[in-house]
Amino acid sequence: MPYVVDFVNVSTVGLESSPIAESLAGLRANEARYYKNKYDHVFTVSPASEAPETLDWVNRILAHEREIVFSARPLEVASFEVDGFRMAYVFYESGLSVNVMYGIEEGAKRAVGFKLSEGMEVPEELASRFKFARQKSKLAGVIRGSFFVIKGEY
Repeated sequence: MPYVVDFVNVSTVGLESSPIAESLAGLRANEARYYKNKYDHVFTVSPASEAPETLDWVNRILAHEREIVFSARPLEVASFEVDGFRMAYVFYESGLSVNVMYGIEEGAKRAVGFKLSEGMEVPEELASRFKFARQKSKLAGVIRGSFFVIKGEY
């Protein structure tokens, strides 16, 4: 069942099994606030089991581009189009958020972003391959993030 993420009253709905559910909920709310403020888009998530096509698309890009396969359990996904981009998110039980920004037009920007919830360790799948920058968020505390540019067609 889809869930509209509320960034005013942050909730752990759908993320309860995460050991850092509150921090992950803050990260998810931070993303919801960004899309509402920048694009007037309502950020809606679904259980990963209810949207396997989104999870499969993100997993395919990660595997083909960088041979990344996460051991963490995906809890929720989001998929939408905004401002010429196909966006997909996966929120993992570990506190990791993966997003794919895929420009629809030929030659548009395409990238995968990783965000780590406050309190989580860098996943072993990423630790030796990416450097993470820090940013502060009122909703999510300190977020660490990294990204890579997508080269293939998906």
